[in-house]
Amino acid sequence: MFYILYGQDDFSINQAVDRIRADLGEPQTLSVSATRLDGQKLSLRELEENCGAAPFLSSYRLVIVDGLLGKFEPKLDKKRLSKRAVSKSTSGLGEWEELAPYIKQMPSTTVLILIDGKLGANNPLMGKLSPLARISVFPLLRGKKLADWVRQRVTEEGGSITSGAVDLLVELIGGNLWTMNNEIVKLLTYVSTCSIKEGDVRQLVGYAHEVNVFALADAIVEGRIETAQKILHHFYQEGAPATYILAMITRQFRLIAQIRELSSKLSRQQIQGKLRLNSFVVSRTLSQANLYDLEHIKRAYGRLLETDLVVKTGKYNDQLALELLVAELGIS
Repeated sequence: MFYILYGQDDFSINQAVDRIRADLGEPQTLSVSATRLDGQKLSLRELEENCGAAPFLSSYRLVIVDGLLGKFEPKLDKKRLSKRAVSKSTSGLGEWEELAPYIKQMPSTTVLILIDGKLGANNPLMGKLSPLARISVFPLLRGKKLADWVRQRVTEEGGSITSGAVDLLVELIGGNLWTMNNEIVKLLTYVSTCSIKEGDVRQLVGYAHEVNVFALADAIVEGRIETAQKILHHFYQEGAPATYILAMITRQFRLIAQIRELSSKLSRQQIQGKLRLNSFVVSRTLSQANLYDLEHIKRAYGRLLETDLVVKTGKYNDQLALELLVAELGIS
């Protein structure tokens, strides 16, 4: 059995892996015969050794590989990719040209799962492997799909929620399902047997500064400019100075740049230790980093610097300067 799970919604990917584990049965004994590998550093021989090993105390051996496909993403700008460039990239697989033939004769007791973030249509390794795999794509949920997910998640936890509360959660949290799930659990604990209402969301999720900074960054990165402007106005209403808001946005983009660079070399836990951040911050920022390429980050830093200068010199009204910044940082 061979699966490819990819996309920016790593919460749903994690749930999909849990479902695969459950379908294999024997959860306790399966954990003894399960291994997780870093695809960025992995060799084909190491993968074959792990996949070829017999399961121990279980009917199956589970091998999960993170980031292998992403290693072969074409480096050229997608808009400039020609058929010739795509053809050239397929010859850059090296030893991984032999992965597809190996999978065809992999032991039937082995379950291999490749997990990745957002992948382009021209990924050469994906082209080789897709005919052999059960593929599931997990894009970020937005709009109605995200609202439906919130309702379903609340129902699964045995609760209920009003439409107004759903809309406010979607506006505040955006498509990061890790954070959304945490907030839903917190709200259900708070309301107990009652339905979650808009007032409950305002009181518990509210517009706490840390949550707002992530919500603002999410909205900017996902191109939800109207939502970003609303969050800015809530900051203003709380009396937060423009310099503070700008500093928080700058800090978040700095983390996006750092975590994007480290994610190709280190695991989530290693990043957490190296940057001395809690798991919430790392998980949230990883999702944001998947939406930004290096060119976007460079442009963002340029605009942040310009806005800092404008705010400090009083060239524009502070609120106007921030609103212009948010509009220009947004990705369509």
